[in-house]
Amino acid sequence: MIITDFFVNNDGIRLKQPDLDLDQTLDCGQAFRWTRVSSDTYHGFFLDRELTVSECDEKGVFLLHGVSEKEFLDVWYDYFDLGTDYGQIKERLSEDETLSAAVKAYSGTRILRQDPWETVSSFIISQNNNIPRIKLIISRLCEHYGGYPSFSQMKGESVESLGYLRAGFRAKYIVDAVERFSGGEISPEKIRSLDTDAARDELMKIKGVGPKVADCALLFGFYKLDAFPKDVWVKRVMAEYYPQGLPACTRGIEGIAQQYLFQYIRRS
Repeated sequence: MIITDFFVNNDGIRLKQPDLDLDQTLDCGQAFRWTRVSSDTYHGFFLDRELTVSECDEKGVFLLHGVSEKEFLDVWYDYFDLGTDYGQIKERLSEDETLSAAVKAYSGTRILRQDPWETVSSFIISQNNNIPRIKLIISRLCEHYGGYPSFSQMKGESVESLGYLRAGFRAKYIVDAVERFSGGEISPEKIRSLDTDAARDELMKIKGVGPKVADCALLFGFYKLDAFPKDVWVKRVMAEYYPQGLPACTRGIEGIAQQYLFQYIRRS
């Protein structure tokens, strides 16, 4: 169901979406191939697709530069999760006092629907790492392959052949993930078909993948909205506000609640 207003003009797609903020969505740690190029503009990639997107003078209105209607509907509509009513989700989450404050402060946060393999491998790279260095390693990988490589393209890589990434101990985890995906032991189709607990166990077969990396991949790469990644910030939220567990209003969308809470505790 199309719930987003958009218009085609000579510059690209003009998108009206009040439940979107570029900083809160593209610079919140769920994706690593976006760069803020000015106060209102980001440039980035989804696999081999390149996009520059700007917020216009009118708040909640965005320009997707040079994008055709077909490309918008085929690629970016799903990528920005524009078929999901975040207004309704925020109303539901606001039944809880803490989530109400988080939703109000970070109302433009959305879950990006990213590529499963890119997300799994990116969050392997993210382990015990900071965002600038994560982006640099991923940039080296994309430069080497001319875009983000599939696991099939990476088949045969070794720790030694990945030396140019300067990824440290993470290289052996990337190699193991490539081998398991390219060999068919783990597949995106199988992960999608499993419930979240079973899917987490499947991803944790990969060397170096623990619950947090697995849940990040499930939420951002497989759109399993009940996945709830817990880093130090989210653990702090849980200890301070939800020692007995999340409220009932989050059921089934715990991952979306996590993004509001993560930004609220980290940036407040």
